Amino acid sequence: MIRIDQVHLVFGDGTPDRVEALKGVNLHLKKNDFVTVIGSNGAGKSSLFNALSGLYPPTSGVIKKDTVDITRWPEYRRASFIGRVFQDPLMGTAGNMSVQDNLTIASYKGMKKLKISLNKHKKYEFRGMLAQLEMGLEDRMTDNVGQLSGGQRQALTMLMMVLSSPDLVLLDEHTAALDPRNAAKVLELTDRFYEEYGLTVMMVTHDMRMAIDHGNRLLMMDQGEIILEVEEPDKSKLTVDELVKRFHDIRGKDLTNDETLLS
Repeated sequence: MIRIDQVHLVFGDGTPDRVEALKGVNLHLKKNDFVTVIGSNGAGKSSLFNALSGLYPPTSGVIKKDTVDITRWPEYRRASFIGRVFQDPLMGTAGNMSVQDNLTIASYKGMKKLKISLNKHKKYEFRGMLAQLEMGLEDRMTDNVGQLSGGQRQALTMLMMVLSSPDLVLLDEHTAALDPRNAAKVLELTDRFYEEYGLTVMMVTHDMRMAIDHGNRLLMMDQGEIILEVEEPDKSKLTVDELVKRFHDIRGKDLTNDETLLS
């Protein structure tokens, strides 16, 4: 569904501050893949997402959706089929609008409608969806989103993402800023939505255990490169210690990022 061929992403080319964030990355995403992406800070995880979403077009290489070359498509154009959830719960919702208005806008994403309406049928539909989150939001549909907790906002963001019917979902450490209880809830919703809606997902995380326990493929990145890929059934048999050892065997050095090692 998505193919990345020899993608390089360079910042500050020709200057002393030159940084090669991605170095010839190759990746083929199939429909209904759930790929977890791990690596220490600066490994290239967010750069890969930025290249996919169109925030930073590749310096060289090709990105295709099915047979269509989207390498130079701007971010707003790719947003019609890519949903991205960020680490910051505030980024996925409009805080000065109500819960139901946020959901209404998400439900019309990608549709060529001149008029967006919220009717009785949609309110009933939204109420049922919100009830499934088990956070009491079905009784707060007219409240401004700015009044919600971080966990509630991130859960709402996930629901809005599903409503927009994306072909590809990018989860950029989407539980990292939440307390353990809300992080577990959002992760549970991630698995549920993936199964129920047949999503194709890429999820960046520092947590090796999380990367092993979720999804059907695991990528490890370092210094702008994909250095390891493991698919099921081998993926679920991995341990954190084995991942650390494989990193050492491949790169000839130890993982030094505390956040990754302690996860």
